[in-house]
Amino acid sequence: MIRLLKIEFKKIMTYKVFWILIGLYFLFLILGILMAEFMINSIVNDMNRHLPIPIPHVTIYFFPWIWQNITYFATFRYVLIFPAIIIIILITNEFTYRTIRQNVINGLNKSEILISKLLLIVLISLIITVLLFFGILVLGFSHTANPDAGMIFDKISFIPGFFFTMLTFLIFAFFFGFLIRNTGLSIALFTLYVFIVEPIVYYFLKSPLVFKNGISTYLPVNSILRITEYPAIPVLKQIMGVNLQDSVTAGSCLIALLYAALMVGIVWWIMAKKDL
Repeated sequence: MIRLLKIEFKKIMTYKVFWILIGLYFLFLILGILMAEFMINSIVNDMNRHLPIPIPHVTIYFFPWIWQNITYFATFRYVLIFPAIIIIILITNEFTYRTIRQNVINGLNKSEILISKLLLIVLISLIITVLLFFGILVLGFSHTANPDAGMIFDKISFIPGFFFTMLTFLIFAFFFGFLIRNTGLSIALFTLYVFIVEPIVYYFLKSPLVFKNGISTYLPVNSILRITEYPAIPVLKQIMGVNLQDSVTAGSCLIALLYAALMVGIVWWIMAKKDL
């Protein structure tokens, strides 16, 4: 495993685009997290102008709810798209520059090539999750008065939930990149599907005139994003009637992981049947 990861790191260490996109991702992630409370309260202020009883301002950075709030905002499609594009570029470059064939010539078999890509995706997901974990701790301690251990770690399940969201979303991007093998086309079609195609299909299937059994919730990207479905903001329940999520469920993670396993299985089947 370490040998395979070393091979992957040799490819990306001097790749400037990778580091630029990683930097942009963390920049947008940090700005989004720090601006989230301000943006929510701006909406609350606008709503209060038309309400007889004003809605109190929202605080999202206190324990234990900060785990849910920050992981929710960190799994927006607009934020996740950056690491997804990175994965697409890395895999499509393998075909563009024929480095994947060179790896085979140098002695790697197809199983090792697939495992090396998955290990890289797992590692990237884990690093982002760990950094988010420590960032949440810093924000939580700075906004919570006298937190105890029970309060701090009460909603910690949202951290592994974030990891599974990141992992499965990146595997989905890897799947697109492997199937299409062209960088620009892969990014375009992946972005089109995530932001336009699936949301349209979701709202079409959500209509009670079409399906009444909630099948729309099991679409790939929606299944991934539903791991952390709502932030812990009481105003959502008061105004929109949204049932606040108490924890990350094993069932929601399992659905996303089943999609990821299916995609990896398809990639493996294609690799076994076709030349790289």
